[in-house]
Amino acid sequence: MAEEALLIDLEKYLKAGVHIGTKFKTKYMSNFIYKIKPDGLAVLNLQKINDRIKLAINFLSRYNPEDILVVGRRENSWKALRAFGKATGIRTIAGRYQPGMLTNPSLEIFTEAKVLLVTDPWPDKNSVRDAVKVGIPVLALCDTNNESNYIDIVIPCNNKGKKSLGIFFYLLAVGYLTKRGTISEKEFKYTLEDFSEEQI
Repeated sequence: MAEEALLIDLEKYLKAGVHIGTKFKTKYMSNFIYKIKPDGLAVLNLQKINDRIKLAINFLSRYNPEDILVVGRRENSWKALRAFGKATGIRTIAGRYQPGMLTNPSLEIFTEAKVLLVTDPWPDKNSVRDAVKVGIPVLALCDTNNESNYIDIVIPCNNKGKKSLGIFFYLLAVGYLTKRGTISEKEFKYTLEDFSEEQI
């Protein structure tokens, strides 16, 4: 793997465990699996993870911050989500998405979005369903056990680990802001530790 093509040092990706999948794998995710370890744990292809993060950056950078909604029900994603929202100005929901938020204009919590990113399509299925109803594209972080029905862009990764989610949202924040020309990479004032519970 050509390390210069990676968004961050290979060692940091590995330490964050971004490539560590689960013992369960779906047919949807088989293209992203590099190997199965002797203990049955699936390992995701790191180059494909990196390429899909780049794809997500390029896709999301076409949208203004107020047009993007990011949802993460699982608590492991909350710190990374909040840091991402603070850094980019993109709306994030760390916790439960309330059904109808994207579809019912009579609700006080109604919000319009042009694109949705979820940290896991299973616990975040209500937001995915609503996005499909209103016809907006859905990006999702998918582990080896996820199904990708209704997902327009699958980003394979360990979507349960705090460090893995931290590195993803850190890279997405830097990439989004620099691609839009808001800041240069050197001007990004947040550290990887701001996005993750532990040092990577």
